[in-house]
Amino acid sequence: MKKRKIGLVGLAVMGKNLALNIESKGYPVVVFNRTGSKTVDFVNAGAKGKNITAAYSYKNLASSLEKPRVIILMIKAGRPVDDAICQIVPLLEKGDLIIDGGNSFFKDTIRRSGELEEKGILYIGAGISGGEEGALRGPAIMPGGQKEAYDLVKDLFYDIAAKAEDGIPCVSYIGPGGAGHFVKMVHNGIEYGDMQLIGECVWTFKNALSLDAKEISDIMLSWNSGNDILRSYLIEITGKSIKEKEKESGMFLVDRIADITGMKGTGTWTIQSSLELLVPIPTIASAIFSREMSRAKELRLAMSEKLKFGKARYGGNRKELIDMAHDALYIAKISSYAQGFALMKVASDKYGFNLDPGKIARGWKAGCIIRAKFLNEIAGLYERNPGPENLIVMPAFRDFINRNLNKLRAFINISHTVGVPVMAMGCSYDYILQMTAPIMISAQVVAQQRDYFGAHGYFKLEKNSSEVLRESDCCRKEYHTDWMADGHPEKEK
Repeated sequence: MKKRKIGLVGLAVMGKNLALNIESKGYPVVVFNRTGSKTVDFVNAGAKGKNITAAYSYKNLASSLEKPRVIILMIKAGRPVDDAICQIVPLLEKGDLIIDGGNSFFKDTIRRSGELEEKGILYIGAGISGGEEGALRGPAIMPGGQKEAYDLVKDLFYDIAAKAEDGIPCVSYIGPGGAGHFVKMVHNGIEYGDMQLIGECVWTFKNALSLDAKEISDIMLSWNSGNDILRSYLIEITGKSIKEKEKESGMFLVDRIADITGMKGTGTWTIQSSLELLVPIPTIASAIFSREMSRAKELRLAMSEKLKFGKARYGGNRKELIDMAHDALYIAKISSYAQGFALMKVASDKYGFNLDPGKIARGWKAGCIIRAKFLNEIAGLYERNPGPENLIVMPAFRDFINRNLNKLRAFINISHTVGVPVMAMGCSYDYILQMTAPIMISAQVVAQQRDYFGAHGYFKLEKNSSEVLRESDCCRKEYHTDWMADGHPEKEK
């Protein structure tokens, strides 16, 4: 089959690299950027000598493509995507396809997909992960939209996607509407949690063991070797980057970088979605809150002058703490991923995405930021049991947690002792404790409080037991105590 010309809009780093990737797989590419000088610079430099041509208007772009036209948008999420679509659609015909490869909010994708379908225009919201290197060499791609739209560009996606160790492309049809962008959003939320967990380990190593960046780099690189359960892209780049030295001062660069972390919004969307869908994702949320707190630099400096806490020394064995941190981090990662997959499960039902968690996990095995060895385990577990209650109770993870949860608890205690806040580690631990609690006494107390001050009512246990193991043990009838009724002890007070 002849490889069709592909139109690409947006020549920031991701757009340029994706254009080069597409062209390298034998597809002619026509590029357009709103600022024409960027188009000129790209075709005369990075794309020079390649089968990449320039368009200097949307009309020029549309007329350069054979039908049905395929146009990929690699532009900033939000209003810019709507503006681009508004200008492109009048130039298209029924059956043409627009692909949004940016980090758009999934509800915007659902809306745009519906609006364009009414006009006969196909639309795909494709989450693309892997950063600039992934865009150039092969990203993980999460396309959602009409199945006929996916079938039109399936070969293109297969050609440009990352390939896992088994040679399978890291792309598959995710589902209708905004399914692809929803999964990419959750991917980014898990990514935030993963990065924060690693950062908390590094901080504890520095405070508890007085390790420098090179020593910590050696630990991370050892964790990324062979068949280690922690082997992953984020562990790898932490190990590689943290030993980098600043040329001017000779200091480790990580010690010179300001402790202020940015973010672009996908993590916040993940939290918003979890609140709407009533799915707890505390590890991911704590990672977002930590980034927000990092930005309050002046406030933190002022507070540190007013509140001073003593820091105890860690008197234990260095190797024991490093080994403990290894297993603690693995459990915390399992907990964080479990939260993300639980969110996708509920969203799949709510929005009719029909998500396949096994395929999603396989699609994250290469190319994307959270690629990790244990995604093989997750994919395999979901394929053998497509409907588990939660990742933490899948046999391989359950057994490891049962044997080693005490290490996560001990690591958290040591971190606190040496003055390190470990919000993500703590939330991962507490998520496991609360998710496996047969009865939540705090929930009983809060339910009673709500009824006392607001007459909100409560459910009762049908059995005369202090434990409830399943929802069926709860009476569906709602009760209320009239706390202020005549004769009630509270009224008499």
